[in-house]
Amino acid sequence: MDFTNEFRVNLPPDQAWSLLTDVERIAPCMPGAQLTGADGDTYNGIVKVKVGPMTVQYKGVVSFEEKDDEARTAVLHARGRDTRGQGNADARVTARLVPDGDGTRVTVDTHLTITGRIAQFGRGVIEEVSGKLLAQFVDNLEGQLATEKEQERAQKPVPPTAGATVDSAPPPEPARETAPPAPASPPAPASPPAPAASAAQAAPASNGVRPAEAPAVSRTPAAAAPQPLDLMSVARGAVLKRALPAAIVLAVVVVVLVVWLTR
Repeated sequence: MDFTNEFRVNLPPDQAWSLLTDVERIAPCMPGAQLTGADGDTYNGIVKVKVGPMTVQYKGVVSFEEKDDEARTAVLHARGRDTRGQGNADARVTARLVPDGDGTRVTVDTHLTITGRIAQFGRGVIEEVSGKLLAQFVDNLEGQLATEKEQERAQKPVPPTAGATVDSAPPPEPARETAPPAPASPPAPASPPAPAASAAQAAPASNGVRPAEAPAVSRTPAAAAPQPLDLMSVARGAVLKRALPAAIVLAVVVVVLVVWLTR
């Protein structure tokens, strides 16, 4: 079956293309998704799905067939698999970015082939779930952009106060006449030499140099695990009861359809 999804990004096309091809920035925006590895133009990921009290994990793979930076168009092959054997899904996706006022409109055309138990469900369920997942993705993306803009504004230096200059400090007072020096006192008796340990401790203070500290270990924090995708909040309850297998596998497929943005 064939269907089309669209969404809008509040950025000009060049910036939108750059953003939507940045793995680190875009991956956390897809509900329940997490990238687990890459090999050339093939990407692997997982999707955590919550259905009521149960949380399960599914796998997806996406590989690029074409990518045109000038035309801002990508063609890819996406696959989603339910590890419990409920069915598989295979999709060929063409995504295009075009100007839309002061922003960019993204159009995703999908040719989807499904097998197994999920094949009995119609395109109505598929379009509903995919549309809601993309809407959540866009909301998360817009929220991330707003947060980044606030952080950029907070990091800008504060301009100096008007009229303040480095020469505004008052001039130093003239030196006053000092009193004659006091008579020298007799030398104090020599003190016994300090123990070696005390001398070692006092040495840094005498020359103003602190002892070298062990270098800090640089450690890259692990990416936070994504929150599971709650299918109960994505699909209508009545639809979900009769189409749960389709909704689960479809969730995986829609995630890998959007993973083209994480190139």
